[in-house]
Amino acid sequence: MTDPAVQHADTAARAWHNLRVLLHERGDRRREATEALGMSFFRVKALRYIAAATAPLTLRGLAELLLTDPPYVTLVVDDLVGRGLVERTENPADRRSKIVTATAAGRAAAAEAERILDTPPPSLYDLPAEDLEVLDRVAARLVSEG
Repeated sequence: MTDPAVQHADTAARAWHNLRVLLHERGDRRREATEALGMSFFRVKALRYIAAATAPLTLRGLAELLLTDPPYVTLVVDDLVGRGLVERTENPADRRSKIVTATAAGRAAAAEAERILDTPPPSLYDLPAEDLEVLDRVAARLVSEG
């Protein structure tokens, strides 16, 4: 007889493995986004954070969101500025720091990245409606709990 806790843990591990394969191997849109925007996925991610911000981000704040060090974020932002996707200005609240905001071109590029990344893998369209509804409900619950 199998211990229910062990069986539950095994089922969770199997579900996670299957989701990982689906998202990162069969449905990975990151490559498509990087090719469409002509930059690394890290830069795409930084641009998406900047464009989605409801207020200008400091470089330090962006580094914290991206879980990386400020000097690297400075290099990434320099590249995004050079592409005309973001603007870096002096922080009026602290002249020693800089803030970064998306330009119109940056917001359009971020929207294109979101459109690409939000495109489901073909296998999802093949699911019966009932299964897709269950998956949607479960995924929404997992996202809201995280």
